[in-house]
Amino acid sequence: MNRRAFGLIAAATLVLAPAAMAWSPISDAIADSRRPATDTERDARSKPAEILAFAGVKPGDHVTDLVTGGGYYTRLFSGVVGATGKVFAWQPAEFARFGKPPTDWSGPWTNVSTSVAGFADLSIPGGQDVVFTNQNYHDFHIDMVPAGSAERMNAAIFRALKPGGVYIVIDHAAAPLAPVGPTAEGLHRIDEEAVKREVTAAGFVFEGSSNVLRNPADDRSVQVFQPQVRGKTDQFILKFRKPRS
Repeated sequence: MNRRAFGLIAAATLVLAPAAMAWSPISDAIADSRRPATDTERDARSKPAEILAFAGVKPGDHVTDLVTGGGYYTRLFSGVVGATGKVFAWQPAEFARFGKPPTDWSGPWTNVSTSVAGFADLSIPGGQDVVFTNQNYHDFHIDMVPAGSAERMNAAIFRALKPGGVYIVIDHAAAPLAPVGPTAEGLHRIDEEAVKREVTAAGFVFEGSSNVLRNPADDRSVQVFQPQVRGKTDQFILKFRKPRS
């Protein structure tokens, strides 16, 4: 083969390689046309590709979406884990009073099972590869939730995960050293160092963090539902792992 022909083949390979590498179960799940418009409109600010990759979710995994809200991540997990995986979607019964009924998981989301129970009755199936909670860790510290709920939650997650399994916590950042209970109740935020202390106390090892949702311009003293910060809060993403032995 002459050098010119080899060069053309090499150039074509370089053009094709990024496109081939760009495909993954994650990108496929994000591109799924069955996702509702309310989900796809949120993608630009929620950065699902980066977050799912950081969590390490893959086909065949068993994943728990803890406090599902509208099901944004539940649908993405369903697409990534595929027919050989399972998604467990847990929603607290207490949130029904805020007009947040359980999401309907009929139709294409056949690998999703659901549970609606009180915070005090949280139970997660065993054998989980990933447990994920988005913007809800602080809720286990608010006044309407029984005292000690965060500690019980972390213990339940530790039991449910396989050895080596991953626990992902995303939440709105509070000011450093902000008191956990009052800040969770008033601002719906939490100090990430407090989360680390609580989760590692349950036996987890802190593995790392991602900055893809950080926003240094956020005033951490403002409640997250206020219009000037809603959808633009500074958020931390923490990864913990259950020891393999």
